[in-house]
Amino acid sequence: MTARFFDDLDWSRDWFATVRPAAQRLLDANDWRAQLNSDAQAQKLQNHRGQAIRFIPQAELPDGVAYEAHISATGLVPTRENLHDFFNALVWLRFPLIKRQLNALQSAQIAALGIGKSRGPARDAATIFDENAALLIVENSPQGQQLIDALRRHHWQSAFIAQRAMFGSKATVWSFGHALMEKLVTPYKAITAHTWVVRVATDFFNLTPEEQRCHVDAQVASQLATGTLTTADYTPLPVLGIPGWWSAQDAAFYADQTVFRPQRTKAVSVPA
Repeated sequence: MTARFFDDLDWSRDWFATVRPAAQRLLDANDWRAQLNSDAQAQKLQNHRGQAIRFIPQAELPDGVAYEAHISATGLVPTRENLHDFFNALVWLRFPLIKRQLNALQSAQIAALGIGKSRGPARDAATIFDENAALLIVENSPQGQQLIDALRRHHWQSAFIAQRAMFGSKATVWSFGHALMEKLVTPYKAITAHTWVVRVATDFFNLTPEEQRCHVDAQVASQLATGTLTTADYTPLPVLGIPGWWSAQDAAFYADQTVFRPQRTKAVSVPA
């Protein structure tokens, strides 16, 4: 068989865990695109207008039509044969409610503002989520809030060393953005995600992986539908610092301030 663009990926990596179940079926198929559409049909994937999601070659996107607007109007997702679009398709299979809501947000902004040099703040925030988000799923408890606060304040040693035991038992990180996953194909220390916090009940971590996925998909989609999305909703997260995602995560690893940067402080003007 001729080598395919996704054949050499190390699917055992933690950052591919969210899409690995969907990827396996496509990897095993003779025609990955046909399998992709078969899986989308089996899951009854729909856009926000109730139209069936189907993945089409990029060449079928009409000239002058915006990508997100086309998905919104037709349910057809232009998909190139490359890792960027392949990961995007996998995220559609795994988090269809979030993807549907993001498309609704982006297409509404395109309809209101058109396509220009600037996306505008709401569309920019939705695009960042779609491309580069990581979901920080954390127990809704004082301990969970301490972890959130440490990450937001860039207290990396506290979050990743002192509170390391939180990860796996009371907190976890799921990669979501397809551009983020593409970067992680060739990992380097400075890769940074935009973190979206998902607070969950304690018993969430006793659910099966499929139950967890469905719960997070519905919860985040609801958050996106009921709130006003802005770039202020995110906090940066150097993803190779997540416990277990990389080797040699000792104090020296986290002391590298070119990656684990301290929080910026606002300059205070002093009267003359």
